Amino acid sequence: MEQMHAAAPDALDAVFAALADPTRRAILTRLAAGEASVNELTAPFAISQPAVSKHLKVLERAGLVMRDVDRQRRPARLQAAPMQEAVRWLEEFRRFWTSSLDELDDLLEELKRSERKGRRDE
Repeated sequence: MEQMHAAAPDALDAVFAALADPTRRAILTRLAAGEASVNELTAPFAISQPAVSKHLKVLERAGLVMRDVDRQRRPARLQAAPMQEAVRWLEEFRRFWTSSLDELDDLLEELKRSERKGRRDE
């Protein structure tokens, strides 16, 4: 396989750690539609506001969320750029698996041809 992209390991680790949790992924999905406050983010979940705030802090440390101060409200916004390096990293594996599966497909076709030829020779 080609040499992998040289992402900053800590940044990539933080992104994957943040994305590992389904609640954080759901928060990111919601923020893709536009900024939201902790109250707005808490509504669809059966968890407390402090729990949502903790999830937001993890997402902030990973660089996936930015929070503004707007009077009493601290709306969160999606910052998708850090995911780009994770996508590049995963893309290397997609190419690896695609190539491996293509090789397997070629082998299976060759075996089928040999099998058909063997039947004709009988």
